[in-house]
Amino acid sequence: MKKILVANRGEIAIRVLKTAKQMGIKTVAVYSEIDRRSPHVKYAGEAVCIGPAPSSESYLRGDKIIEVAKALNVDAIHPGYGFLSENAEFAELCEANGIIFIGPRSKAIKMMGDKLAAKEAVKDYNIPMVPGVDHAITDPKEAVEIAKKIGFPILIKAAAGGGGKGMRIVEKEKDVESQMKRAISEATSAFGDGSVFVEKYVTSPRHIEIQIMADMHGNYLHFFERECSIQRRHQKVVEEAPSAILTPQLRDKMGQAAINVARSCNYIGAGTVEFLLDADHNFYFLEMNTRLQVEHPVTEWISGVDLVELQIKVARGEELTIKQKDLRINGHAVELRVYAEDPMNDFLPSVGTLEEYILPKGEHVRVDNGFEEGMDIPIYYDPMLSKLITYGKTRSEAIEWMIYAIDTYKIKGVRTTLPFGRFVCKHEAFRSGNFDTHFVKNYFSPSIVEEASEVEAELAAKLALKQYLKDQKLLRLPN
Repeated sequence: MKKILVANRGEIAIRVLKTAKQMGIKTVAVYSEIDRRSPHVKYAGEAVCIGPAPSSESYLRGDKIIEVAKALNVDAIHPGYGFLSENAEFAELCEANGIIFIGPRSKAIKMMGDKLAAKEAVKDYNIPMVPGVDHAITDPKEAVEIAKKIGFPILIKAAAGGGGKGMRIVEKEKDVESQMKRAISEATSAFGDGSVFVEKYVTSPRHIEIQIMADMHGNYLHFFERECSIQRRHQKVVEEAPSAILTPQLRDKMGQAAINVARSCNYIGAGTVEFLLDADHNFYFLEMNTRLQVEHPVTEWISGVDLVELQIKVARGEELTIKQKDLRINGHAVELRVYAEDPMNDFLPSVGTLEEYILPKGEHVRVDNGFEEGMDIPIYYDPMLSKLITYGKTRSEAIEWMIYAIDTYKIKGVRTTLPFGRFVCKHEAFRSGNFDTHFVKNYFSPSIVEEASEVEAELAAKLALKQYLKDQKLLRLPN
């Protein structure tokens, strides 16, 4: 494998390009017209424009990407996450053109991309499942009958869904029909597939995921868990590794369950198995993401591995040399997704120019970044600017480093999730580890953040005044 094309943009493109370069592999970036001056374009050895700004005309054009790869004698394509990373047809297109797809086989992508097929696949491995049905439904009356059997509240969920789309929580029988219609409509719009299924809604859930890696020689590893319960609109914002509440026994049990999920579809490469954990620490299989996750850096920091490097080695047929017994959790890591969103206005996207953009630094701080000062925030793509990751020997140390990193991350021109990240890290529920996926609904409001900011500003002003008066007094002292 002498040359890799990264079929993505922004921070993840740079992240993959960096590891490829360290491995002595030549690199190719692709970009849309609006991304012409983006850092990932400059970072790659070669770069080719593949179309206009809309992703449907550029980053989602698998045929164009294959054309570029063939023209530049590329050996392999890394899809990053999002865009074509879980597109089975693109993986097949790579294979048909003699190009290595750095990811699982298309069959595994298809199987795990359909939640009903995934549930069917893992049945033989006794993986705990949330009570519900194992087939798609379209009739609200059938949904009501199912709900009566398993009990309200229920979750109506798109079979092809992800990122919270096509998902509706229903607490009363009278709301089933209207919520089901909304879920079907949203699923059809987002995925081109209106199939939905019904399962029991787990109250007070925690979202725990296990990082796995598998090679072509039958070896499977798990790299422990990530806690991903701090979410807005069912999408993660703050992640950490390890979880504050898993015991070693539960960790081993969930790790083995994740490996069994991977075995069920003959998985190859990096993947993540997601679970719901209820208030009694019972865990249930949720889904498998057949790609590298946004939050992979926290796992890299506590396990000491480069997951992208392992992906590349596995894709070129190498056997995993690490054994499960050799893996240890070292310290704690926290990640904040720095989105160009306004937490004070329901996390709506914030469009503008990065008038000031200065990254935090330090040995306990890592920033996977895709932007530079002076750049505009494109409206065409996910609004994530960067991922801010901090590390400590303990969880509390990692959290304190995150607060420091947030305070020294200077952004002007757009609103971001930095104030929200600070709010989370300062909140007692998060610091104590006693929280679930309802954290935002239960604790966060713009008024609380504004009040806290005013109190801190007043305190800072008083300290500054005190220091000023002290300095003036010293200046007036006779020699």
